Amino acid sequence: MAFDDIISELALIYAGAAVLATVFLFLRQPIILSYILLGILVGPSGFSLINKSDHIEKISHIGIILLLFLIGLNLHPEKLFTLLKKTAIITSITSIVFASTAGIITYLFGYGLIDSVIVGLALMFSSTVVGLKLIPTTDLHNEHIGEMMISVLLLQDIFAILIILFLKSEAAINIHLLFPLLVIKGVLLSVISYAFVKHIILKLFGKFDIIQEYIFIVALGWCLFVAGTANALGLSYEIGAFIAGVTLATSSVALIISEKLKSLREFFLILFFFAIGSQFDWLILKHVFVLSVLLAVISLAIKPIIFKMAFVLSGENIEISKELGYRLGQSSEFALIVSYIAIATGKTSANIPYVIQLTVILTFIVSTYLVSNKYKTPISTNSQKRKD
Repeated sequence: MAFDDIISELALIYAGAAVLATVFLFLRQPIILSYILLGILVGPSGFSLINKSDHIEKISHIGIILLLFLIGLNLHPEKLFTLLKKTAIITSITSIVFASTAGIITYLFGYGLIDSVIVGLALMFSSTVVGLKLIPTTDLHNEHIGEMMISVLLLQDIFAILIILFLKSEAAINIHLLFPLLVIKGVLLSVISYAFVKHIILKLFGKFDIIQEYIFIVALGWCLFVAGTANALGLSYEIGAFIAGVTLATSSVALIISEKLKSLREFFLILFFFAIGSQFDWLILKHVFVLSVLLAVISLAIKPIIFKMAFVLSGENIEISKELGYRLGQSSEFALIVSYIAIATGKTSANIPYVIQLTVILTFIVSTYLVSNKYKTPISTNSQKRKD
């Protein structure tokens, strides 16, 4: 029996998530992993109760958009600019190190130069969703760590956009011209968005702030509108949502908006983790298992060390640098997008997307365990380490 309409699929996903989440909590395991396991069990490679998950993955993307919007709501523009200046060199150097390491390992396994380069580029990022979902926001220590992570992840998103545009192109793109163009577009969108918020949205909030439903719908509409505009400009939905959030961060109702959107964000992020698990294909993955496991192990081993060294050199204290390294130690959901585009455009061999996919999922799982056991997170089953 297969579920073939969106209502029955959602019913299965959320009922199944509730059951598995309960089991995981009794076993004192991170709840995120129950959503991934559910995707594996009921997806095409499991019991095939949901045969196609592409549409669910597309819907779940709203969760990432809302996540970036909420992050922006808690970050003042002046502070963001300072953070980006501090982390630009860190992000650039660490990205080169991670890309080179993954690429060399893949090449040593007998894959071609192009395949190896694509694996390296895909695996140099850290996960926005996993990293920021595990950050508490209720004390100054974690607030600072969250801000540092945001600035690194935002710059990584820009790098990812450049890579995606390069892979989509038929001819070589002049990257040194494309990057400044993207920056200019981002700056213009930010300035226009800030002016619109200051002169129109904030005045509307001041007039109708007693009607909370109105605040909610305007904030959500603003988030999705700027996200869509950014995507049309060649940036990304995530960057647009972040810009929308930052421009609203000066509002007195920013925290109210943030609280009201958290539940909606969780609704879609459950779908995101489900979609990750449902993409497992056991028949293909067994052929890339050894390489994927090795890439995952090395990534999980070197990322915390390299990030720690980089943050210490930038002036952060050792403990904060160590924690940042662990929290940024996984691969990114952007890696999956890079791999799909590479195979769709014929730029890589058939096995490469599966190498990347399995590596990403393994790092998601292990990194979630590591962070949940070592540091405070909103999903910890240990009451002493659970903090939101």
